[in-house]
Amino acid sequence: MEDLSLHILDIIENSLAAEATDIEVQVEERITENILIIKIKDNGKGMDKETLVNVLDPFYTTKTTRAVGLGLSMLAQASKEADGSFDIKSKPGEGTDITAQFVYNHIDRKPLGNMAETIAACLASLGPGTDLRYRHSRNNNEFLFDTKEIRKILSDVEINNVEIISFLKKHLEEGLIEISEKE
Repeated sequence: MEDLSLHILDIIENSLAAEATDIEVQVEERITENILIIKIKDNGKGMDKETLVNVLDPFYTTKTTRAVGLGLSMLAQASKEADGSFDIKSKPGEGTDITAQFVYNHIDRKPLGNMAETIAACLASLGPGTDLRYRHSRNNNEFLFDTKEIRKILSDVEINNVEIISFLKKHLEEGLIEISEKE
């Protein structure tokens, strides 16, 4: 995967497959500290100790549709290539918590990619009982996107409606541009 946003998309898809109803994504661009942090947390099924030990092995997967599980192992590798770190915590019935940290200006750090497109793509997969919170900070500026709040405004209209997703994608793009321009 060329962009970190695609890793995030893959992990959110894992969260949805694990029946998560609450997913949190945080991207922290601490440019003045030369750090990029990506955190993804869900309340899905979680993993037992054996699965947690094996989850970073690219040839280990719990999926039945393919013989490899590259998402987490590739994100862990990407963080290490950029002199960063990777941590995953999970317990059955409690969900999973992933943190990947990168040296921001490291020559081998993959670009973040199009986060507005990534979050918008995830909205199409959200069921009526699943919420996604996305917080993106860049130095001291912050953008927050929360489907719980959006659902209150939409009332009876589903969030995964194509027109709603298109509108929300523009909202995401504008919010991310705004925090970039405040510097």
